[in-house]
Amino acid sequence: MTVLGIETSCDETAAAVVRDAREVVSSVVYTQIPLHSPYGGVVPEIASRAHVEKIGQVVGSAIDAAGGKVDAVAVTYGPGLAPALIVGVNFAKGLALSLGVPLVGVNHIEAHLHSPFLFDSPADATYAAPDPRKLGHALGLVVSGGNTLLVDMPEYGRYETIGETLDDAAGEAFDKAAKLLGLGYPGGLKIDRIAAAYLRENPSAALVPFPKGRPREGVAALSGLPAELCVSFSGLKTALLRHVQRHPEIVDDRSGTRDWGGYETTPAIAHVVASYQEAIAAAIAERVRAALRRRRYSAFVLGGGVSLNSRIRETLAEECRAAGVPMLTALPKYTGDNGAMVAGLACLRRRVEGDEAMRMDAEPSLEVGDAGKESRDV
Repeated sequence: MTVLGIETSCDETAAAVVRDAREVVSSVVYTQIPLHSPYGGVVPEIASRAHVEKIGQVVGSAIDAAGGKVDAVAVTYGPGLAPALIVGVNFAKGLALSLGVPLVGVNHIEAHLHSPFLFDSPADATYAAPDPRKLGHALGLVVSGGNTLLVDMPEYGRYETIGETLDDAAGEAFDKAAKLLGLGYPGGLKIDRIAAAYLRENPSAALVPFPKGRPREGVAALSGLPAELCVSFSGLKTALLRHVQRHPEIVDDRSGTRDWGGYETTPAIAHVVASYQEAIAAAIAERVRAALRRRRYSAFVLGGGVSLNSRIRETLAEECRAAGVPMLTALPKYTGDNGAMVAGLACLRRRVEGDEAMRMDAEPSLEVGDAGKESRDV
């Protein structure tokens, strides 16, 4: 089966064609970063307008590159920004009707957990994880700009959230720190490269002991989830702000500016950046360690754009080695928002047709495991 996947949950207009759930035949992504950079974050109205302007071109390019024929159309219908999701959902409905093919609604977070199973050609299949339907009982983690959560996966296609952030996602925490420190938007890649360069030169540096974001047991925000598997980054951001307020010279004194990993900044800011990133990586690793101790998992599935962060990957790999659990990661091009993960997951979903498909709507607060217009049967 060959499926076209459409992704418009945030600020990427993306489409891809995937064959048999895993082989990516074509993938096109239009990024809106230049549009949102002046505002220091994603502006929903700007994002939706750009989706409207670009989605036809992006989808057309993906279909043309795949030879022009697809057996089904898949689309992200949640979670995400409502104005952005609506563009993709409505476009997918019209396209499915015009092509006379079934429609599949896909959960954005669950799609990220499919990304490690994608490959670009049969020759590259050895890189990707094994057939997801033979995965067994796995632990999943999605770390992205809008999501940070742990997912228990008794079998492929069944999901239960067992831990999550109580406020900002890891990607948001990186972006807000970068803005505070004058590094610009988006901040994740900059922080990663600056921190890596700084620690290569200063491997024994005494880092700032920023908090690791462990919430207290019993707080209402946990909604019944165990505190040891949840994280809160609001205190970390506040700690960074207070540190800068106590030491204003960190951002005011630009003497000694030099290149760190391809980005110009000062040693003082590079030191803070490395400390801040270490706190986020350690917080995530601690939650994964606690989850891995709760049961014997067959694999650890890592997805989301922030999963490309080198320090987060390093710490999670250490945890998986210690637990004797293989870590499955995606090709770098499929870690961020993309249509291939949507199409790949949809290949293993029930196709929705007729009036039922046309009733599908955007669900900005869709949770993992919510079936909606999709099926868990694979």
